[in-house]
Amino acid sequence: MYNDLLTIGRFTIHGYGLMIAIGILAAYLCAEYRAKRQGLDPDRIWSLAITVVLAGIAGAKVLYYITDLKNIIADPSILLDFQNGFVVYGGILAGILAGWIYCRANKLDFLRYADLTLTSVALAQGFGRIGCFLAGCCYGVPTDSRLSIVFTHSDFAPNGVHLVPTQLYSSALNFLNFATLVLISKKAKTPGQVSACYLLFYSIGRFCIEFFRGDLIRGSVGILSTSQFISIWTGLAGAAVLVFLHVRSKKDPASL
Repeated sequence: MYNDLLTIGRFTIHGYGLMIAIGILAAYLCAEYRAKRQGLDPDRIWSLAITVVLAGIAGAKVLYYITDLKNIIADPSILLDFQNGFVVYGGILAGILAGWIYCRANKLDFLRYADLTLTSVALAQGFGRIGCFLAGCCYGVPTDSRLSIVFTHSDFAPNGVHLVPTQLYSSALNFLNFATLVLISKKAKTPGQVSACYLLFYSIGRFCIEFFRGDLIRGSVGILSTSQFISIWTGLAGAAVLVFLHVRSKKDPASL
């Protein structure tokens, strides 16, 4: 795959950056449209989106620094590379925290806006992983399967080797997560259910995909990759919230 899609003079359109931009735009437009249908203030979506995106980028970068700490100590110049090196879970967690702070400061119903926002996040992630595919980052392990991809011009993945197309599998899972959350939101009876389902579904998919990832720079916790370790806790958190909301609705139907 080619990450440099178009070059005009000194200006180059990179596939990774383009897909990230498309994902953010699609997520914003989707959230704004669905906010109107759900009776939420669409005028809040833009400022909320900016807050979440900036916090997400910062969180993803910080978690990358943490997972790559040994290499950073050996070569501090890595800290100056703002184009490469992001860990999605850092972005998710930081984005949720920033969203909570924003909603609290503006006296908004955090769970309702979180349900709306995280559904759109899944959509953005689907496009983002296509960007990873174009760039060759987040690549898979070598395979003899016919369902493989061979990179020839990647700065990240080993070129000339048949690899598991983990980026495309991740993209498909994220788009599936988005579609599932949209359906769930139509039947959800209490705020927070969609957000909990996002955490649960994404965590399960990410935990499984990690077995086929070949970029070991992401760090590990024991026999698990860093993302698998985090997936366990975010998945349990999502399941716990679902159970809590279900129990509360049984005890207090008025909470629905």
